[in-house]
Amino acid sequence: MDEGPQQPTTPHSATGAVVLSLPFTGRWLARNSPARRVPSHGTDLLGERYAIDFIGVDDRRRTATHRDWRSMLATEPAQRFFAYGRPILAPADGVVVVAHDGEDDHVARRSQLALVPYALGQVSRLRQGVPAIAGNHLIIALPGGGGFVALVHLRSGSVRVAAGDRVVAGQPIAECGNSGNSTQPHLHIQVMDSADLSVAQGVPMVFRRFREWPRGVRDPQLRESGMPGEGAVVEPSTGSAR
Repeated sequence: MDEGPQQPTTPHSATGAVVLSLPFTGRWLARNSPARRVPSHGTDLLGERYAIDFIGVDDRRRTATHRDWRSMLATEPAQRFFAYGRPILAPADGVVVVAHDGEDDHVARRSQLALVPYALGQVSRLRQGVPAIAGNHLIIALPGGGGFVALVHLRSGSVRVAAGDRVVAGQPIAECGNSGNSTQPHLHIQVMDSADLSVAQGVPMVFRRFREWPRGVRDPQLRESGMPGEGAVVEPSTGSAR
């Protein structure tokens, strides 16, 4: 009996992790990597168990154009940071199931003085629900029931797709911002078993074909698949790993 065309499925690594493409171009710094610890963000809430953060950097690993008195004592404009406004790309083929926009981008906080009141507001933001934590965000259903990938803290007004849209890996879908529970512009990405962040459980993921500069290492390593180490700088690569 002809069963018709087979539905595409989500690629998985040898360990069963979902395989994604890095959702950007250029160089980014890895923070809160599950290569360092699990849960990577210190909690299983909101499907964050295997999540990772990426902060845009320049060739000198700087996250912002400069430091001044505001960096030490106050808040800073989000536009000062290299990540802010950088294009975010679909990390896989799939269908958009959530496209939330309209949350404000916050000022950035590197100063310990500015971080204290922000940290004290964490519980209040959790009570406000998903938008207060995720800010502007997209959730994409992966093929073949392979889970859901969330891209979080997007720039206000930058979301270029809507629920129901099909996307392909590498397609521009938004820009990096500083919305939601974020102290400086960065991208938070995670794979989950549900599109509902309030009940989702995290799913392991890895990224395909990227250059990685581990912390303290001058020359990059070419990796065919894996999870960036904590404090490593990465960029996508079309080359093969050695």
